[in-house]
Amino acid sequence: MADRLPDSLAETTDSKILLAVLDGVGDVPSGELGGRTPLQVAESPNLDRLAREGALGQHIPIEPGISPGSGPAHLALFGYDPVESCVGRGVLAAMGIGFDLREGDLAARINFCTLADDGSVSDRRAGRISTEKCRQLVEVLSRASVPGVKTFVNPVKEHRACVVFRGDNLSDAVDDTDPGVVGRRPRPVRATAEGAERSVEVVDSFLRQALDLLEGRQPANGILMRGFSTYRPFPSMEERFRLDAAAAALYPMYRGVASLVGMDLLEAGNSLEEEVSAAREAASSGRTFVFLHHKPTDSSGEDGDEAAKIAAVEVFDGALPDLLQAGFDVICVTGDHSTPCPMKQHSWHPVPVLIHGGPQRSGGSDAFSEREALTGALGTFYARQLMSLLLASAGKLRRFGA
Repeated sequence: MADRLPDSLAETTDSKILLAVLDGVGDVPSGELGGRTPLQVAESPNLDRLAREGALGQHIPIEPGISPGSGPAHLALFGYDPVESCVGRGVLAAMGIGFDLREGDLAARINFCTLADDGSVSDRRAGRISTEKCRQLVEVLSRASVPGVKTFVNPVKEHRACVVFRGDNLSDAVDDTDPGVVGRRPRPVRATAEGAERSVEVVDSFLRQALDLLEGRQPANGILMRGFSTYRPFPSMEERFRLDAAAAALYPMYRGVASLVGMDLLEAGNSLEEEVSAAREAASSGRTFVFLHHKPTDSSGEDGDEAAKIAAVEVFDGALPDLLQAGFDVICVTGDHSTPCPMKQHSWHPVPVLIHGGPQRSGGSDAFSEREALTGALGTFYARQLMSLLLASAGKLRRFGA
């Protein structure tokens, strides 16, 4: 298949690629911003210069009209078929914190949430409680026990945690309990395929105990579970693309998806500045591919906070000069998906892509924005095809055929 061509054509070279992902960067025009998007309003002279010197385009994360989760969206950027390779957030969260998953383990992502008196969800993130508070609540949940199953509850970050069930005959064909919106009750635990009855019993028992243990603990008096998944190994980026790959990411979810495809996880501290420093050190040590993740563009989109999203773009733009001094031959700036502020959630809209370095058809764009990307030299393509463009730009793909 054409999607597997880069695997057979990739070759090892010393050239270095940076993939900088501004999570959820894409948006839609806003009346509050005079019909512009946060990306258009942001003062981003460094991104705009790279756009003029490089090439712009836009990628479709999965398929037209399909709004992606962060896991498949990132796997697509890394060159993996997001449908064929789809894995739930549970595995990604567990891998992101370094949990030793074993074959057959069933993992799920937990969001601490706030439940109203009528049982409906009033805040899906419990006010974004602190990571320290999350640790305290995880200790409470660790009292839950299910006969015949070992249960491991671990803190992740802020309102996020993960649970791993270890036992026999566990299936990941379990639907999320997260209703996805406020004002509705959590969905009941149910199987999505035959053979998951045991898993439903296990998860339902844990969930009922969790609600009892959290009763009265405002604002986190409930949990939402999603991304049920079992672990399976993936071919690494080194095996597929001959890349010595590393990841500079702060959130365990994104460290998890990077680890899943064989990237080494860099010590990236707790800030963008430290991520940039880690990326620069990785480049100087000879790494040939570095993934750098910037989360605030997504968080602000989910909160519907246009001013915060503008600021998140500007903060990244301010960090670009340090990245440009790191010696990367090809720099790509894009997002994994769009998170429009008016929608307050991930969307299906195409995502702007900027590639700087290598023999690009440059000179056709003036700024890094959704509108400029729409008419850019790279055109519109699927996210899973981005890796081929980056490898080609860095001189890492042989010619196909005679």
